[in-house]
Amino acid sequence: MLKRLLVSLAGLALLAAAAQAETYPARTVTIIVPFPAGGPADIVGRVVADQFARRLGGTFVVENIGGAGGTLGTTRAARAPADGYTLVVGHMGTHAAAPALYPNLAYDPVTDFAPIGLVAELPEVLVTRKGLPPNNLQEFIAYAKANESKLNMAHAGVGSVSYVGCMLLNTLIGIHPTLVPFQGSTPATQALLAGQVDYFCDPIIAQVPHIRGGTLKGLALAASQRHPLLPDLPTGAEQGLPAFNVAPFFAVFAPKGTPQPVVDALVAALDAGLDDATVRKRFNDLGAAVADKNRRGPAPLAALVKSEMARLTPILKAQVKK
Repeated sequence: MLKRLLVSLAGLALLAAAAQAETYPARTVTIIVPFPAGGPADIVGRVVADQFARRLGGTFVVENIGGAGGTLGTTRAARAPADGYTLVVGHMGTHAAAPALYPNLAYDPVTDFAPIGLVAELPEVLVTRKGLPPNNLQEFIAYAKANESKLNMAHAGVGSVSYVGCMLLNTLIGIHPTLVPFQGSTPATQALLAGQVDYFCDPIIAQVPHIRGGTLKGLALAASQRHPLLPDLPTGAEQGLPAFNVAPFFAVFAPKGTPQPVVDALVAALDAGLDDATVRKRFNDLGAAVADKNRRGPAPLAALVKSEMARLTPILKAQVKK
């Protein structure tokens, strides 16, 4: 009798899950972007929201919740009901670097989320204020070592991709400049344009117009190959620093325990969206590399989070101890 009851309950649960997937989304879905509007994560979030709405129906809205290097908004997503109505755009900072930088982090990137899929990766670029003397990476390294005590590095919060990228650079060349935090990459860039800080590491997506326009100096692309949007900008490898290779990932996550049919629906919608020619052109024009087919979906994203945590943790912990 008990066995029959358990089988019956399991069947009802499966039917309920299937029904939920069929009607999803029945109300507005919030996609948390844990940074202010205008930055790389925000742009990715809005493209993703549009594609989910087109392919699943319903309304998907972006909510910007900045602060603490993206961990405030990410924490809210981790604590949200696991029903598919709260998603989050996470990246290298929030889901790989944060555990090394925040001893009391309120979430675990591996166990507290259901990965949906990798969206895109954006190589970072080292930019400086226009008046800073160096004109290439080797000149910057020499200048930074000679002027370390008065050098100011901008970043978009501890754990942000800009923070992680420049901390990697600082570790490689052995400097510990003054760190100046901002509430996002946009105000950090504005401060750099105003000459209030000296240098910044940021995804290429936001810096191309400033480098092309000559209002900021682009000194190195943190990638293995030059980028078509900035063909004249040498890579770190070309300038003798191949380990300066940073291409932050941007991905979609749901709270752990989100019903599998809902996860499957989101995965399929994201996959279809990334195959859309308009979406691919949008990302390509912004300097982003759309995830290849074999790197999409929950399993590859889960593996990427773990591998990036393993790569970044020793580097970041060494810097934090200084």
